Amino acid sequence: MNHFLPSLFIFYLILFLSQDYPTLSHRFSPSLHNLTIYGDAFFRDNTISLTQQQPCFPTSPPNSSGVGRALYVYPIKFLEPSTNTTASFSCRFSFSIIPSPSCPFGDGFAFLITSNAESFTLSNGFLGLPNPVLDPVHDSFIAVEFDTGFDPSHGDINDNHVGIDVNSIFSVASVDAISKGFDLRSGREMMAWIEYSDVLKLIRVWVGYSRVKPISPVLSTQIDLSGKVKEYMHVGFSASNSAGSALHIVQRWKFTTFGSHSDAIQEEEKEIDEEEECLVCPRGDFEKVHRKSFDFRVSVVGLRIPIWSLLPGLAATIILISLILFWLIRGKKKISEGGDTNSVTNRIPGRLSLAEIRSATLGFSENTIVGQGASATVYRGSIPSIGSVAVKRFDRAHWPQCNHNPFTTEFTTMTGYLRHKNLVQFQGWCSEGTETALVFEYLSNGSLSDFLHKKPSSDPSEEFLVLSWKQRVNIILGVASALTYLHEECERQIIHRDVKTCNIMLDAEFNAKLGDFGLAEVYEHSALLAGRAATLPAGTMGYLAPEYVYTGVPSEKTDVYSFGVVILEVCTGRRPVGDDGTVLVDLMWSLWEKGKVLDGADVMLREEFDVEEMERVLMVGMVCAHPDCEKRPKVKEAVRIIRGEAPMPVLPSRRPLLRIRSATEVEVMIAGGLGGDDLPWMTPKSHFS
Repeated sequence: MNHFLPSLFIFYLILFLSQDYPTLSHRFSPSLHNLTIYGDAFFRDNTISLTQQQPCFPTSPPNSSGVGRALYVYPIKFLEPSTNTTASFSCRFSFSIIPSPSCPFGDGFAFLITSNAESFTLSNGFLGLPNPVLDPVHDSFIAVEFDTGFDPSHGDINDNHVGIDVNSIFSVASVDAISKGFDLRSGREMMAWIEYSDVLKLIRVWVGYSRVKPISPVLSTQIDLSGKVKEYMHVGFSASNSAGSALHIVQRWKFTTFGSHSDAIQEEEKEIDEEEECLVCPRGDFEKVHRKSFDFRVSVVGLRIPIWSLLPGLAATIILISLILFWLIRGKKKISEGGDTNSVTNRIPGRLSLAEIRSATLGFSENTIVGQGASATVYRGSIPSIGSVAVKRFDRAHWPQCNHNPFTTEFTTMTGYLRHKNLVQFQGWCSEGTETALVFEYLSNGSLSDFLHKKPSSDPSEEFLVLSWKQRVNIILGVASALTYLHEECERQIIHRDVKTCNIMLDAEFNAKLGDFGLAEVYEHSALLAGRAATLPAGTMGYLAPEYVYTGVPSEKTDVYSFGVVILEVCTGRRPVGDDGTVLVDLMWSLWEKGKVLDGADVMLREEFDVEEMERVLMVGMVCAHPDCEKRPKVKEAVRIIRGEAPMPVLPSRRPLLRIRSATEVEVMIAGGLGGDDLPWMTPKSHFS
């Protein structure tokens, strides 16, 4: 909690400085606040209301247009013509939509970036955005709409959604608000964060009731704005009421643009770190005069403040500062003595130059390769500011085969607050020209798969290590801790989709760390499984749950199945699919039916294990890899059984049959008939292996 204190202090200090004392005289003027308002917009109690309340059922034409806008008075540079470089940007603001009693809702409002502040008509509707029918030659614009009106002719999905618009009122992407855990029609104050990364060609939107940015965006879409923006653009908000009535209010607002190189916005990044924000924008080298960063708060002018009226507030502030300093010092002491070992402080890793990456890997020397996968090669390297690292260099030629951008997928997931002692830590990233790379902590003992399946060397002088039973149980519990964090402890549920021993790395003390989030999916905890869209099944044969292969819908239980296979692999030392095509899960059920489940224990352990514990862990692996997903436990329940804190799982005497229609290709895959130990399904091998 200590890392939230600086922003807490700033918030309280702002609160104190903006107190309304009886002798204050407030005078509001757009020209004094660097904002220009249009139409129905007006200043209201230290905020801006973009619209006004209207009669619910007017008997005569209303006096107002029903449309209002507020734009930052100065245009902001978004494009560098000499290099054709487009700025990235980040924005955050608080807002509320307050309906008029007994009236239909208004249309909603939009965050707006437009090339021409005067190009829009003030006709009612369209959130104040350009109507292609009324204005077919409008200038370019980008908008994120918070829509509370439903108009199927405009492509609206419902009357409570967030959408991204580019040069059209028809959204290129939209999402239902309720399904993402918030309600635009609630009347409550909410926070929104909007970010565009030109390097990733990605727009992301977060919305929530808290002032702490949620872990995962509610809306994310791949789009290149380089051809959509002019050199200078205006930034602000727009709203409309149409036949309804609501106040569309913006309380606080910050907007920043960044360029595309790596050494220009250290001050901005420092500010972001201090506020515990995670503004995922590349750094830039636009001239300071062109890089606009501004805070919107309605100022107070013409002050006549008697000193005595400030004394209570000053005293309170001094006391607050003293308490915060005491809290910070005590917090640092606690950390130095050993604080929370389960989570790691969240800081977005910095961008690294290609020169740094090349230097770290000796020019991507083959001698530094420690792993190779379908879409990336992993190199060992050293960066002075970080230390030993694993550099994951992506191969763009493979991306079309993946039906997705592996770099973008993993980058956006890893920057979403994935910080846990049993997850491989993200240290930095690089994207220059055709080169893209992610930088992770280097784990000296490599992957779990290497230790389980490495063959003894014919050279007697070469040391051959076998994981002890105690180490194996600790590894299983470490992976379980990581999965519990992803499934239940993150603000949004993260399904890994590729849990396997190749993606489990071991540090110097043989602690497990789960890595490779290139296939991860993120969902709301409240989202129903039936509402999840089917995906092309991805992962590795032998680890895929049978229902996932058939339906393509990932879930917590599909990860549990993969975890069960990992448990069996760790206990037996066998691959999920052997060289002869034997499927490990089938083999263990066969031994179970014969009452010889302990015969599956790894011979390399030489029976140096607790028999009762081995049987218990094997049974946990089998119940986690149960053919019926409804019979699989949660990961944390499996941990309780392994630790002897819960009764042993009840398994049927024979393996249950799971019938999945008459699909030959599915049956073959489930039976392991294709052979091979690590057969591909979208991703032939781990990016870490």
